[in-house]
Amino acid sequence: MWLRLAALAAFAIAPCVHAQAPSPAVESLTLDDAIARVARVHPDLRLFGARTDALLAERDAAILRPPLSAGMQLENMLGTGDARGFSGAELTLTLAGVLERGGKLDARRTLAQARIDALAVQREAQRLDLLAEVARRYLAVTAAHAQHEIAEQDIAQRRRTVAAARQRLQAGASPESVLLTAQAALARAEMAAARAKQQQDAARQHLAALWGERDPGFAVAPGDPLALPAIEDTQALAALLQGTPELAQFADEPRLREARLRLARSSGTADLDWQVGVRRLQESGDTALVGSVSLPLGSARRAGLEARAAEADLAALDIERESRDIALYSTLTDAHGRFRVSQLEVQRMRDDVLPRLVRAEQAAERAYRAGAISYLEWAQLQSDTTSTRRQQLEAALEAHRALIELQRLTGQALVAGTATAEQGSTP
Repeated sequence: MWLRLAALAAFAIAPCVHAQAPSPAVESLTLDDAIARVARVHPDLRLFGARTDALLAERDAAILRPPLSAGMQLENMLGTGDARGFSGAELTLTLAGVLERGGKLDARRTLAQARIDALAVQREAQRLDLLAEVARRYLAVTAAHAQHEIAEQDIAQRRRTVAAARQRLQAGASPESVLLTAQAALARAEMAAARAKQQQDAARQHLAALWGERDPGFAVAPGDPLALPAIEDTQALAALLQGTPELAQFADEPRLREARLRLARSSGTADLDWQVGVRRLQESGDTALVGSVSLPLGSARRAGLEARAAEADLAALDIERESRDIALYSTLTDAHGRFRVSQLEVQRMRDDVLPRLVRAEQAAERAYRAGAISYLEWAQLQSDTTSTRRQQLEAALEAHRALIELQRLTGQALVAGTATAEQGSTP
C-alpha cells in the first residue's frame, strides 16, 4: 500500500498551460513512473530481501536443538608396569548432549520471528523516506521548468521594452543610454532563462540517479506547481500518524522485547549436560555402560542480571513511543502550518497582486510609448511583475515541500476527498 503514498499527491496539479509538450521522440516521465523505477531497482529496498534471508537463516539456526557429541576415551596406556604400552588400555565410546530446560527453544524461536516481523516495518519506513526523496527531486525538475517559463515571460517583456526604446531613440525622444539599459535588462533575462535551463538539466540528472541512469533521455511531464490541493486540518492528519511505520514499529516492538526478556529468564534454568557410553574392560574383555550428568552452578544469578536489563528495556518502550509521538506531531504541525501559509500566499498573489501588476505594466507600456512616463518607471513595473511571479512560485514550491513531508509522516495521499485542487495559472 505504501508503494506510492509518499509521493502520489506531491502534485495535485493540472497540466501547465504554458508548458510545451515534449517531443514525441523524448520519453515523458511522470511522477508515478519515477516512483515505479525507484521501487523496482533501488538498492536500499532490494537490500531488505538479503536481510530477510539472513534473518530466516538465523531463525532456522535458532530452532535447532543442541548438537550431540560423539567421543572416544583411551585410558590406562603408555604407563609403567602392567600399564606399559597399550596392553592394559581401556577404550570408551561416548555420546554426549545438552538437555535444554526452561523453554529456551521456544524463546529463541519467538525472538527470531519477532526480528523478522520488525524488519517488514523497517522496510516500509525506508520505502516512505525513499519515495519522499523521489517526490522532492521530481519537484526540483518541475521548479526549474517553471523558473524557465517565468524567465521566458520576462524576456518577452524586455524585448518589447527594447523595441519601444529603439523607436523613441530613432524619433529623437530618448537618449541612447535608455536603449542600452533596456538591452542590458534583456540580456539579464536571457541569462536567467539559460540558468533555469541548466538547473533543469541538473535536477533531471539528480532524479535519474535514484535508479542508476547516467544519461537521462526523458523529459519530465509538464505540470502547474501553482495548483495546490486542499488538505484536512491538523487534528485529522494527526489521527493518521498512528498508522505510520514510525509508530507501527512500536506495535511489534513489545513482542520483540518480551521475547528477549523471556529468553533471558529461561537462562536462569540451568541445562543438563549428559553423557553415555560403552567401555571395554581390558582385564576381563567385558563391556559396560558408563554415564554422567552435570549441572552448571550460578546460572540463576547471571540470568537475573540479563532479565533485569531486558525488563528495563521493555519498561522504557512506552516512554520511547510517547517521545516519538510528540516529535512526529511537532513535525506534522510545522509542515501543516508551512503549507497553509504558502497556500494563502500563492492564492493572494494569483487573485490580487499579479493581476494588478500585469495591468499596471500594460498601462505603463502604453504611457511610455506615448511619452507620458520614463523608461525607469516601466522597467520597474516589469521587474516587480517578474519578481512577484518568482515569489509566488517559491511559495508554491514551499507548499509542495511541506505536502511531501506531510505525506511521508502520515503515509497517505492528503488531497481532501470533497475538495478540488486550486486551478488557474499566473496571469
